[in-house]
Amino acid sequence: MNIGEAAKAAGLSAKMVRHYEEIGLIPPATRTDAGYRTYGPAEVRTLRFIRQARRLGFSLAELPALLGLWQDGDRASADVKALALAHIRDLDARIAELEAMRSTLRGLVARCHGDDRAECAILAALDPEA
Repeated sequence: MNIGEAAKAAGLSAKMVRHYEEIGLIPPATRTDAGYRTYGPAEVRTLRFIRQARRLGFSLAELPALLGLWQDGDRASADVKALALAHIRDLDARIAELEAMRSTLRGLVARCHGDDRAECAILAALDPEA
C-alpha cells in the first residue's frame, strides 16, 4: 500500500509516517520504480504500535527501547515492566508540575479583580521586573 493508505490504516498522517521513517523508528520504505513508498502489513502493525505507545505518552526518545523489546521474542517481561514503571514516574512528575502550575494560576486568578482596572495580579506575576 502507498503511504496514504498505510497512514490511514495506522491512524496516522502521512507526515508522521515519513517522520517516523526519518528518525529510524521504522525502516526505510520499499520504493516503487517511480520512487513511491510502499508498505506492507508488518509496517502498518509497527506504526499502530507506535501510535498506541504515543497515546500512552511514551516519548520519541523512549520508543526505540520499547520497539526493540516488542520486536524481541526473547525479551524478558521484566524489562518491559521496568520501562513502563520509569514512564509512570515521568508521568507522575509531569502531573505534579502541572498541578503546581494550576494551583499558582488559580491563586493569581483569585487575586485579579477582573474588572475595568488596569492593574492585574496575573500580569504582575508574569512580569520579571515587577
